[in-house]
Amino acid sequence: MQRSAVRPSPVFLAMLAVAVGGGVITVFSDAVPYFEMPDVAAMAGTFLLVLAGWGVSLCLHEFGHAIVAYRGGDREVYFKGYLTLDPRKYTDPVFSLVFPLLILAVGGIPLPGGAVFINHYSLRNKRVESMVSLAGPFFNLLLGFLLMLSVSLFDPTFWLASALSYLALLQIFAFVLNILPIPGLDGWGAIEPWLSPEAQRFGAKARPWAPLILFVAIFAIPQVGRAFSDVSFNIYDTIGGNGEFAGWGSTAFQFWR
Repeated sequence: MQRSAVRPSPVFLAMLAVAVGGGVITVFSDAVPYFEMPDVAAMAGTFLLVLAGWGVSLCLHEFGHAIVAYRGGDREVYFKGYLTLDPRKYTDPVFSLVFPLLILAVGGIPLPGGAVFINHYSLRNKRVESMVSLAGPFFNLLLGFLLMLSVSLFDPTFWLASALSYLALLQIFAFVLNILPIPGLDGWGAIEPWLSPEAQRFGAKARPWAPLILFVAIFAIPQVGRAFSDVSFNIYDTIGGNGEFAGWGSTAFQFWR
């Protein structure tokens, strides 16, 4: 692999810098934890860290798909620039990056981004196809775990810990959502190579609208939304997440509510 293929793009580095800058801003907050609502520094810093951090995670999610595909035989991902972490190279940068960031900023909803085009005919076998689909969600899971670990190991200030914990929780939400075996999501892509031709044809037809129906069900049907949240929070707690920090991070991020 050529060295330039995996060199992070300026756009990715800019988002990373904004996230780091947001974290620095939270350190200057004077709001007393538990007794006061977040002040301007806590709110602004959390908003920048979480929003830019989510953009970084979207790029890493797509990079996960692309790097496994590259290793599995699809050399086209290199020539399309997918290995540079540049969202401008995605099949649809608006719906892959801009739209998810907008929805997260306005509604606090971590929609998946999406998409790099993978040439499945170039992949070596069905196992590789499944690994390509699973790589994206597992990048979210790994990033969530690393964020939680950073809070545990480095004992950051309260508002920085809260922002990092909330971003970690969003990664778990993204993992659970993407891993569902529903056409259009990565979980379906992982099992699709092993399905019958009839099931694959059904998945191809359902792919454009099945995720939309799922999103509506999560937000419009309380039982579905509660089940999704329960699974996500259970995973978050199991791998060491701090729910109290995440709750305060959510409050600081959605400061207009």
